[in-house]
Formats: sequence, structure tokens, C-alpha cells
Amino acid sequence: MIERFNATFVPQIAKLQDKEHNNWDEFLSPVVFAYNTGTHSTTQYSPFQLLYGREPRLPTDGRLSSFTFRKPSDYYEQLKKSMKLIHGYARDNIIQKQQQYKVQYDKLRPDPHYAINDRVLIRRHGLQNKLEPKFSITPQNIICAQHPVYVVRDETTHVETQVHINDIRPIYIQN
Repeated sequence: MIERFNATFVPQIAKLQDKEHNNWDEFLSPVVFAYNTGTHSTTQYSPFQLLYGREPRLPTDGRLSSFTFRKPSDYYEQLKKSMKLIHGYARDNIIQKQQQYKVQYDKLRPDPHYAINDRVLIRRHGLQNKLEPKFSITPQNIICAQHPVYVVRDETTHVETQVHINDIRPIYIQN
């Protein structure tokens, strides 16, 4: 989540700072305010609304509402209702967007299925440097297929490994 915020935040600061890049700190408050009060496309609410249950108000906005509460607890109860509604709508919007993103992702995503004894390569995790091969060097044989998870056996070491379909690549060997 921090990386996502930085991906939005850093370009905004970069646009506003001077040529010497030494006054970026002057723009922190306005950029953070803009982020916190801007409507996010997924939730359809601003972070400010999700946190405080209302639209942000500036000093220049003047008095916007004339709500009067007889007891402090009345304000609290109204705020609780408002927050529950906003969070419910935001949650529904998030679920709807996730489904839309999944449909879009699945349009371009192949769904390969492998059979027992198919020869494949598996992704190597935890590489030491960028130049190392991303997939196993020796072929693996599929010995158990329960899509999307497969069990493969290394042809040289005979070590068995459980692998997700996303970490498998087919190999084709010509004779």
C-alpha cells in the first residue's frame, strides 16, 4: 500500500518543485491534502470521507450545516450511522471494481492445463541477481495435476515440488 501511495505522491511533488529540487518540502502539505480529499476511483470516496464520515471543509467554506444536537451522544450516533453507510458503500464499490478488474485481466490471461508426464520448467524464486535464469534449468515432469496446483519432479534430482500454474512454463523439445 505504501508503494501505491508513493507512486501517486512522488510525481505530484516532482511537478511542483523548482529546478534545483530543493523546495519539495514546501509542497508536502498541499499534495497530501489533495490526495486525502480527492475521490478515489475504486471506493468513490476520498480518504478524508472514509476517516471522518463527512466532506472536508476549508476555512473559506463558511458554515455549511446547521445541525444541532441535544446531547453529544446524538452527534456520535449520527456519525456512527454515517460512517457505517459510507464504509458499506465503499466496500461495495471496491468489490464491484475488483470484479471488473478480474474480468479485464482474465480476457488477456491464458489458462493452460497440463497433463501428467508433461515436461515443464518452473520459476525460480529468490534469485541472487537479475542475470540468473528465471526458470529451472533442468526439465520437470508433472506427476500430479490438480489445476491450478501441480506436483512436479525434477528429472535429474528426482526432488518433488508443489507449484502453482503461474510458476510453470511449458517446454517443447524437438527430436
